[in-house]
Amino acid sequence: MTTTTQSSYLAPPVRFLDKLKYLGPGFILSASIVGSGELIATTALGAKAGFITFWVILVSCLVKVTIQLEFGKHAIYSGETVMEAFNKLPGPRFGKANWSIWTWLSLMLPKFLQVAGIVGGVILALQIAFEGLPLWVWGVIVPVSVSLLIYRGQYVFIEKFSLTLIGLFSLMTLICVIALQFTPYAFSWGDVASGLTFQLPATAIVFAIGAFGITGVGGDEIMFYNYWCLEKGYAKHVGPREETDEWYQRAKGWIKVMTLDAILAMVVYTVVTAAFYLLGSAVLHGTENIPEGSQVIETLSTMYTETLGPWAKVVFLVGAVVVLYSTLFGALASWIRIFADAFYKVGWVDLSTPKGYRQVLAWMAWIIPAIWTILYVFIQLPVFMVMIGGVATSIILFLVVYVAIHLRYQRLPKELTPTRRYDLFFWLSAVSIVLVGVYGISKLLI
Repeated sequence: MTTTTQSSYLAPPVRFLDKLKYLGPGFILSASIVGSGELIATTALGAKAGFITFWVILVSCLVKVTIQLEFGKHAIYSGETVMEAFNKLPGPRFGKANWSIWTWLSLMLPKFLQVAGIVGGVILALQIAFEGLPLWVWGVIVPVSVSLLIYRGQYVFIEKFSLTLIGLFSLMTLICVIALQFTPYAFSWGDVASGLTFQLPATAIVFAIGAFGITGVGGDEIMFYNYWCLEKGYAKHVGPREETDEWYQRAKGWIKVMTLDAILAMVVYTVVTAAFYLLGSAVLHGTENIPEGSQVIETLSTMYTETLGPWAKVVFLVGAVVVLYSTLFGALASWIRIFADAFYKVGWVDLSTPKGYRQVLAWMAWIIPAIWTILYVFIQLPVFMVMIGGVATSIILFLVVYVAIHLRYQRLPKELTPTRRYDLFFWLSAVSIVLVGVYGISKLLI
């Protein structure tokens, strides 16, 4: 789906400030991450468990980044999409596609519920803010507007719009956390420290698993990263693989740029995620106010009204729309690309020409939001829907870890072998993801 010519080869930037000009893929992910995970799942966990599970949030944000880097590296040195890589995995094939593609497609079905819950959150926030308009009006405006933004949206627009949304909700949340310290709900460093003792109350297990799957980069977002690295042009700048020192130096240089992109994005979403969790723990847990059902937006608004006063409800509603809408925007932009790729490998669509590719993306940009909205209309339980998607994301992480190990040890050119320190963090990430996932699922079954 990407073409590379020798004229598009580009020497990687060396200076830090020059590297900043080529960042972007990680921040598109951040726009979709900071929404369902941060505003709903994170605050719901904080409301349910208090400060005690703060460690779940931090581990979730920090532990997955090296797995993400492996997918980014593969995009750079191979120029392959995720589904092209999946289709080359060992194991049986069903029809035209590898078993891993079919597995991923089945695991993505509950993810429709997750994003449908986000659609519901946006609709509820808008309905509260504009009481005169009926629910169905927003049920049309929300999906139609996001489809309009995405169906012809190219990479540059998506990147800039994502950065704008990230800046808005990051500033809003950090100001609220600071203001919280001047209210009766102020928290201490002792409260924060209590959340670093690695305890997991039985009553919060489902919330913790859902939050672990959604917060930080989830399994699906790790896969999305591949497409944004390709569209940013990293692989194009490196060029098709050549057994030359020049090619390997270009590849190493652009891998360093990609690594900086992923790490800086991780810093942003970790800080914002932690802020949301502390708000939920300090305000909602103290009042035993658990966000659920159609009252989720009203409940979450108390984080702001209790902190800043009744007038802050308007601020919250604006912020909630921005945060949740950013998830819809980032998710739809990613979903249409990866689903189109998967359907192509299965044999359901034709992406063999640029025109065919654009047409498939355009159609999916309208169909997928319609499905999200219909699901919300029939279920109308945003928190439950988001948590179900979070559990599915946790399971997808098992598949992603397996693929990352395969890419690292079977596909990575030996000339690009990372340091032992990197491998240590890579295995720490892989083992942590598997252990947390197995532990959580075992607790659910007991």
